[in-house]
Amino acid sequence: MFPWPFRGNKRKNLLETSKDMESFEFSTELVPGLPNELGLECLTRLPYTAHRLASGVCHRWRDLFQSPDFHYHRKKLGYTQKVACLVQAFSGGTVNGPKRPGELPSYGISVFESLNRGWYRLPPVPKYPNGLPLFCQLASCEGKLVVMGGWNPVSYDPVADVFIYDFTTQQWRQGKDMPSKRSFFAIGACSGRVYIAGGHDENKNALRTAWVYDLRKDEWGQLGELSKERDECEGVVIGEDEFWVVSGYGTERQGQFDGSADVYGFKSGEWRVAEGIWEPGQCPRSSVGIGKGGKLMNWAELDTAVRVGARGIMLGGRVLVTGSEYQGGPHGFYMEEVKEGQIGKLEKINVPDEFSGFVQSGCFVEI
Repeated sequence: MFPWPFRGNKRKNLLETSKDMESFEFSTELVPGLPNELGLECLTRLPYTAHRLASGVCHRWRDLFQSPDFHYHRKKLGYTQKVACLVQAFSGGTVNGPKRPGELPSYGISVFESLNRGWYRLPPVPKYPNGLPLFCQLASCEGKLVVMGGWNPVSYDPVADVFIYDFTTQQWRQGKDMPSKRSFFAIGACSGRVYIAGGHDENKNALRTAWVYDLRKDEWGQLGELSKERDECEGVVIGEDEFWVVSGYGTERQGQFDGSADVYGFKSGEWRVAEGIWEPGQCPRSSVGIGKGGKLMNWAELDTAVRVGARGIMLGGRVLVTGSEYQGGPHGFYMEEVKEGQIGKLEKINVPDEFSGFVQSGCFVEI
């Protein structure tokens, strides 16, 4: 039998006989001629890049591949793949031709597969065909990519948009807007939910509020307030236990980054304060990592090659690090293995020209 039940009254156990399959000429087995357990094993081993094509075989396969439970099943058996999704400036800063002087570049989402070191770009969000909202935030949730907030790339006005990319269907859909427009907020995800906190509102006032987005229900819920205002903070999820909102500053302390963090416990549902975990005065945006012993670290301190604009994304036993040696310098891309939380010497990797642009932010997605 199927090792994990489907949630919701409307969902059927995909390994049970379904009336929907009676119109098909072949049997109700997942794979004709094979026991359902063995058929499931075969489909579980398919790489994610084949899921869209395989979903067209029949309704049962489509429902299987699009099910969050199937994602967790593949994850449990070790057949998922971690990829890096990067909000990246288009090569040369162009989408539909050169930019005017002073005009901000357009951004899209690039995907890096660490196993074969291959690159590809996701299709644009339909609402923003000429570039993502500037300074939007990314999170991964149940094998899907979630994009939230940012600035309208034409008017530069803050937006509350939420978009979800499904790697199985290779399509975008729009989720329920954030409760309010905010910029430069902390974000993290765990167990089908995306957490956001801090940042600033449309009037540049720093925020203390925090919210959680349930991907399956497409609903928002409030988490209570942080201990203080935290603009330009950074979000980090440690294990499946806590969401850390690192550093940031208050409305009256522009640019004076704090050395503490507000920590939300997923099990307790409560906030606590952690003092002295970040270098005061240092911007944490996209540069906070988790080092040996679960302690926070700064990606910019790994190597002088990435001391400016450093970004790090953990990909299982490897880490992808990007950054520049000096302000305005060329953007480099590096890989290194992580052993017992310790990161060794960075190895520079060759990147196609169209994927060599500045990386604004990113996250890993386990597909």
